[in-house]
Amino acid sequence: MNFLRGVMGGPSAGPQPSGADTIQKLCDRVASSTLLEDRRDAVRALKSLSKKYRLEVGIQAMEHLIHVLQTDRSDSEIIGYALDTLYNVISNDLEEEEQEENSAKQVDDLGSQFTEIFIKQQENVTLLLTLVEEFDFHVRWPGVKLLTSLLKQQGPQVQQIILVSPMGVSRLMDLLADSREVIRNDGVLLLQQLTKSNAAIQKIVAFENAFERLLDIITEEGNSDGGIVVEDCLLLLQNLLKNNNSNQNFFKEGSYIQRMKPWFEVGDDNCGWSAQKVTNLHLMLQLVRVLVSPTNPPGATSSCQKAMFHCGLLQQLCTILMATGVPADILTETINTVSEVIRGCQTNQDYFASVNAPSNPPRPAIVVLLMSMVNERQPFVLRCAVLYCFQCFLYKNQKGQGEIVSTLLPSTIDATGNSVSAGQLLCGGLFSTDSLSNWCAAVALAHALQENATLKEQLLRVQLATSIGNPPVSLLQQCTNILSQGSKVQTRVGLLMLLCTWLSNCSIAVTHFLHNPANVPFLTGQIAENLGEEEQLVQGLCALLLGISIYYNDNSLENYRKEKLKQLIEKRIGRENFIEKLGFISKHELYSRAAQKPQPSFSSPDHMMFDHEFTKLVKELEGVISKAIYKSSEEDKKEEEVKKTLEQHDNIVTHYKKVIREQDQELEELKQRINTLTSQNEQLQATVTQQVSQIQQHKDQYNLLKVQLGKDTQHHNSYGDTLQMNGIQTEEVSKLKEELEEWKNKHDLLQGQLKEKDSVIEKLNSSQLEMGTTEQSSQTRKFGDLEQNNELQKELEMLRSQIQLQSTEISKLQMENQKLQVLNTAADSVVRDSGATAATNSELEGRLEQEIKELKSEVKALSEEKESLKQHLDSSSSTVAILQDEKSKLQREVAESKKEQDDLLVLLADQDQKISALKMKLKDLGVPVEDEDDTESGDQGDEDEDGDEEEQD
Repeated sequence: MNFLRGVMGGPSAGPQPSGADTIQKLCDRVASSTLLEDRRDAVRALKSLSKKYRLEVGIQAMEHLIHVLQTDRSDSEIIGYALDTLYNVISNDLEEEEQEENSAKQVDDLGSQFTEIFIKQQENVTLLLTLVEEFDFHVRWPGVKLLTSLLKQQGPQVQQIILVSPMGVSRLMDLLADSREVIRNDGVLLLQQLTKSNAAIQKIVAFENAFERLLDIITEEGNSDGGIVVEDCLLLLQNLLKNNNSNQNFFKEGSYIQRMKPWFEVGDDNCGWSAQKVTNLHLMLQLVRVLVSPTNPPGATSSCQKAMFHCGLLQQLCTILMATGVPADILTETINTVSEVIRGCQTNQDYFASVNAPSNPPRPAIVVLLMSMVNERQPFVLRCAVLYCFQCFLYKNQKGQGEIVSTLLPSTIDATGNSVSAGQLLCGGLFSTDSLSNWCAAVALAHALQENATLKEQLLRVQLATSIGNPPVSLLQQCTNILSQGSKVQTRVGLLMLLCTWLSNCSIAVTHFLHNPANVPFLTGQIAENLGEEEQLVQGLCALLLGISIYYNDNSLENYRKEKLKQLIEKRIGRENFIEKLGFISKHELYSRAAQKPQPSFSSPDHMMFDHEFTKLVKELEGVISKAIYKSSEEDKKEEEVKKTLEQHDNIVTHYKKVIREQDQELEELKQRINTLTSQNEQLQATVTQQVSQIQQHKDQYNLLKVQLGKDTQHHNSYGDTLQMNGIQTEEVSKLKEELEEWKNKHDLLQGQLKEKDSVIEKLNSSQLEMGTTEQSSQTRKFGDLEQNNELQKELEMLRSQIQLQSTEISKLQMENQKLQVLNTAADSVVRDSGATAATNSELEGRLEQEIKELKSEVKALSEEKESLKQHLDSSSSTVAILQDEKSKLQREVAESKKEQDDLLVLLADQDQKISALKMKLKDLGVPVEDEDDTESGDQGDEDEDGDEEEQD
């Protein structure tokens, strides 16, 4: 009530007494009338007065209206009037004339205070959620609008109430499925307010299938050609995805990135875009950037980048990039989007390097973009976007860096001059009269050298022709010449950043820089002067460049050794003054802005001073340079000795890594050979199994024929029976003949297999003789070959047993053949009793005897082959015995090599202890020790352990 008194007593109240009296009477009717029609009419009247007399209606009628919502649920009309009245009281969407009478602050306070009264009882919000579930249009729509207004006024408090309400968020998600577009569209606006800055609600909404429904709405509305509904859906998607790693991963895993591709399909005619289409496409590009933002976890960003390439989204963006007639702000945002899609992703960077502009002749997209960057007539934001794109293209892309630097080298420059290269554009921008072009070109060239010592050395070879008749000068010398000419501050800052990046961690470049006798006096003169605030930044960068020349100096120039440069600083500048000037960089306001994010975003060209990657370099070197200035010559000597020792250790570690890598390769080759022999063995075993099954089938067939022949001899004594018996015997003989042929073929096959095994054994013997002189790696391979020989010996034993089984089968066949001969003689006696058919029987007899003789000869040949195979097996057994002797010798050699390897590991452990002690000394001396050494040592240890485990296996 104190609040109500304060509001009533405010200067903005000013209602007419008649209006207040009318509102009071209407409130009494709502509270006391027993007829529903009377209450409905009273609420309708309050609704009509609620806009003009917002304060009075809110004070006097809010409690009664809430009571109506609780008690008159059965009448949708009165519920709708009550909700509309509450919306008019709470919402700040006032009419223009009222907006003129009240200040914006008072209006905001009024809506916020009425909202606070409404949500003080959490049951009111829960009641409103229940009403939103009603399908009646006159209840659901005003309920959605009222809840949206509550969220606008007191967002966090209302969000918390909805979050703890049972199924609160799920009820609101049903609004997206409403067939009435008005409710669906206002539902999108409601969810926008609900999901602002609340990760928990964002996750719930995402897992309630929000992505699927919103993308369907965007497709139905026409993608980028749609109206404001598409804009609202895109804003809601941004709320769900921005800074929410869980939802981003869910969006990617649900294959929703693929559904974004049709958004960017633009036609050939790009003129006459509507303002709504520009807005929609701008939001769509921002949504892509949310998924691949550099602030996201690297793994999530990388997976989204790969998905965008595989679904063709990156290709579609590059098409817009090279299209004509695209609005300038869309082109700028597209460049920024492509930049972050390719940043740090080698596959995407390679694709971008292959994109050509649709010109005649075609030019690479990178060259076309660089032409815009160094063109002072282009908009400032577009030039910043191109610089960001170039930086992202070179980020962690040594291949791209090499391609850019190669266009500057003398051997690759196009002598005809028909086409312009990226390197030529950068040099042109570096030495143009436009200071912004100087700065952009210098930063771009610095990114081409970032963390790449090889390219820093190669860039020293670049020669520039300054004027006709004068000899060419190096790029390094030309940069220092322009620096000393006193150009604009922005130009000098860009050149100093380029030189600092170029000289850092490159002793050869430092030597080339110091070789020019004018450079050091220029730097000391700049640092020692007392200049204005604008020049302090240049002084700090000069101090940084001089400090880099000391820290990375290899003392190859006698006049510019570390100690002499320190003495020069002490005499002409003073150590304290030098450190103070060096600190100007990190204390500068523009330095802090640039360090926040990779994208260069400046309000004006004058503020374009620092690059994000350069701020990292300053942060890394500022401390070590300060320590290096105060070091004595003895400490420098100790540091050099420690560095040499570390280099020697690195060489030893590299050597052993190389040896271990070679051993791993040999082990892989041996494993492949073992796998090949294993597969061959499995094939042979399958063949043997098949042959055994065939033998069994032949045995069954032979037994069946034998039974049939026995029955025929017992029951048939007549001439016809004799003829039938002779016919059956003829068929049996032919079948036996075919079986013998099959056995012969099988023996030939086995003999061929044995010859193959003999050839393999001979190869192994020869390889073992050659491997006798190899080191530990070859001993490991011998051990693998011995295991193969053991397997071959087992295979030979199996083949021997199979041949014995086949020999027994042959002997059984011989016995069966003898039985057939006996049956044949019995048949002859029957035939002799038949005198009328003597001639015919004699012919049959002769043919049968001839076939039996042939069968006997074939059986004899098979027996001889069996004997030869047995002899061959005996010789193979002797070979295996020899191999076993060699195996024992090799095992002894392997044991000796293991002992040597253990001694080597002990030696390495002692070496590591010495290195650790040296590193501790370095740390005590204040010299930073790089983590890469520790990492490499850890990798070497892991690889040694893996090698030992494989040898034990």
